[in-house]
Amino acid sequence: MRLRILHETAYRYASPANRAIQILRLTPRGHDGQFVINWRLDIDRDCRLQASSDPFGNRVHSFTVAGPLDGLVITAEGEVETADMNGLVRDQVERVPAGVFLRETPLTAADEGIRTLAEEIAATAGSNPLDVFHALMLAIRDRMRFDVNATDTGTSAIDAFEHRHGVCQDFAHVFIAAARHLGHPARYVGGYLFQPALSHWQSQGPAGQSQSQSTDAQDAGHAWAEALVPHLGWVGFDPANGISPTDAYVRVAVGLDYLGAAPVRGTRYGGGGESLAVKVIVHDASRGGR
Repeated sequence: MRLRILHETAYRYASPANRAIQILRLTPRGHDGQFVINWRLDIDRDCRLQASSDPFGNRVHSFTVAGPLDGLVITAEGEVETADMNGLVRDQVERVPAGVFLRETPLTAADEGIRTLAEEIAATAGSNPLDVFHALMLAIRDRMRFDVNATDTGTSAIDAFEHRHGVCQDFAHVFIAAARHLGHPARYVGGYLFQPALSHWQSQGPAGQSQSQSTDAQDAGHAWAEALVPHLGWVGFDPANGISPTDAYVRVAVGLDYLGAAPVRGTRYGGGGESLAVKVIVHDASRGGR
C-alpha cells in the first residue's frame, strides 16, 4: 500500500513566547515492509533543523526558534510504501541490546492487577511466547475501553488499567508492562494508521479546483507495542485494535515508553496560555489522488 501522510502540530500562545526549543521524532525509517518514498519537515518560522539519531536509532530533528512567537506550526508529510509482514519487523538496525527493553519506566510499571493478568495469560496460552502475546493483546482489548478523552500523555499503565479505559498509547503501555513482567523485552512504537473512514486528502479537480476525497482528519497518530519473540524477532501487537500491524501501519519511532518515542517534545520560554492542535491525515495514494 502506498500511504500519503500529513501531520500538522500547531501551537498558539495567548501572549508571545521569547523562544522555543523542539525535538522531533517525525521521520520514519525504512525496513523490510516499509519503504520511505519521500518525506519532508517544515517549520513556519526561520530556523535550522539539526538532524541526528537517538540511542534507539530513531531519526531525530531539533531546532531553536527565537521570538516573539504568537504560535508555531510543525508539518511532516510524505509517502511511504508498505507491505503486510504479519507484524514482523525485519532488516531494521537495532542500536541497543534487546535486554534494554526489559527496563521499567514510570509509564510502564506493573501493579498487582497487571501482573495478575500477565500471569493468568501465561498460564493458559501455552509455552509459545507468540501465543502468549496474542492472548495478552486480546485480553487487554477486552478489558479496556478506547476513550479518546480519557487520558493524557502522562498517564501510566497502572492508572489506565485501573480505570479500564484510555487511548492507544495507554493500551500499548499496559501490554509492555505485562510483557516485561513475564520477562520478555517489549517496546513502545509510535507511528500512523490508515483508517479508510477517516482518510482525507486534497486533490486537484477540473480547472485546478480543490476537491476533498473524504471526510475527517485524525487528531493524533497511532501507537502500539512490539515484543521480542525468540527465533523470530520483534513482532508488533496493537491491543487497541486487537491485531498485529498490517500494511495500514507506518512505523516511525520506538522507545521504552511514549516519552522516548513522542513525535514532538519541547519547551518554550516566556509566553502564556498555550494551546495545541494536532491534525493527522493518512491517505491511500495508490487509489488515486495527489
